[in-house]
Amino acid sequence: MKSPFTNGEVRTERKSRSLYYRKESFTIVYHVYVCEDTGEEFTTDELDALNIRQVHHKYREKYGIPFQDEIRQIREQYGLSAAKMSEVLGLGVNVYRQYEAGEMPSVATGRLIRLAGDPAEFEKLLELNKNALEEQDYLKIKKKVAQANSGESIVEGLLKHWLLGNHYPSIQNGYRMPDLARIGNMIRYFAYHVSPFTTALNKLMFYADFGHFKKYGTAISGLRYKAIQHGPVPENYGGIYNQVANEGYVSVEEIPFENFVGDRFIASTIDPEFFESFFSPSELEMLQNVVQRFKDKTTKQIVHISHEEPAWKDNVDDHQRISFEYGFELRNID
Repeated sequence: MKSPFTNGEVRTERKSRSLYYRKESFTIVYHVYVCEDTGEEFTTDELDALNIRQVHHKYREKYGIPFQDEIRQIREQYGLSAAKMSEVLGLGVNVYRQYEAGEMPSVATGRLIRLAGDPAEFEKLLELNKNALEEQDYLKIKKKVAQANSGESIVEGLLKHWLLGNHYPSIQNGYRMPDLARIGNMIRYFAYHVSPFTTALNKLMFYADFGHFKKYGTAISGLRYKAIQHGPVPENYGGIYNQVANEGYVSVEEIPFENFVGDRFIASTIDPEFFESFFSPSELEMLQNVVQRFKDKTTKQIVHISHEEPAWKDNVDDHQRISFEYGFELRNID
């Protein structure tokens, strides 16, 4: 990056600043470039997008409005098209599609969509809109709602809640709903390219999530992290990794050492086309960046590097949860 004023060097500065959205002020970590020669500030389209995305995230969190991927996931759990989902919700199909594309709903509409994530509430909406639907469509949707109600057993639901928590997107999870398939495929990617031990895998997951947040204001996995003696780790990482292995995303190889046995994560093959379709281009780029940064490092070296991060230094004494705002201070990944 060169200065548009002098073609000289620039630096990035981050400062607390309030921006207005829908007549309300939200304080964010504002990103700006500064010309080293003149001291003049400027932004780019990329920085503008990061700044406004922070505002939108805070607005959604404050008013209980679901995030873009959450809206899509709610629809997909019933196996409905966008057109049919919009009919049940009583919304225009083009309006609803804009919400899935990132448009901000009103507070009332956003809360309506989030409530629809509960099959019991969705069934009520279906009954309210029954007369607006063709009978054949009504019966098909009712059947899909019944399938969604019975699709996850009580034990599966409790396991998922214990592993991932039942948390809406917030600054604590990088404004991302936790999803086991997404987590499992992140681990599979690292297992194939790096074959890390558990301690190293914890750091790779941390750098991928916080690195993506640093650039785009959103994490990849939806996991929450805390600081412990050997660096930042996902909460409940042991149970999560066991479940990921049990579901076949990776295999775990026990490697004996002098005083302990280490678990190494292995994936014999991956499908590049699948990963390109499963992760967004920016997410896949960050996964690749993390692999390139750490693939030749030992576990001990990766731990040492993670100890340079303010995210760990500021939270390790009390084993505190790490806010994703520390992503903006990340030192060892771009």
